Formats: sequence, structure tokens, C-alpha cells
Amino acid sequence: MDGTNRKDIHIGQTVEVVQKPHQRTGQLTEGVVKRILTKSVNHPHGIKVMLESGVVGRVKKIV
Repeated sequence: MDGTNRKDIHIGQTVEVVQKPHQRTGQLTEGVVKRILTKSVNHPHGIKVMLESGVVGRVKKIV
């Protein structure tokens, strides 16, 4: 499942995100959602979240 819809993403869920500096390479970082930062219902590039590790990125895959 991709991370373009806010309703599919919940705090405590494991996801894979792409960070801003890694957008060209597509390198993914896995972690647990701490905060959901995007306010809109959906976003074509993925919902922006903060992981428990402090990493901020857009959700590309829900694990």
C-alpha cells in the first residue's frame, strides 16, 4: 500500500519514507510513525510524517 492517503497512516505504524535529500535516488528509510505532518486528506508524493527516530519524510510504502 502506498502512502498517498492520510486515512491509511496511523501513529505507531511501521512505514518506509523517502527523505528530502534522497528523493533523487529513492533511498527508503524504515521506521515507526511518531507524528503525521501533512494536514490534507491526500498528497500525490506521499504523506509527510516524522518517525520515532526524528527522521522526516514522505511515506512511500506501508509495511
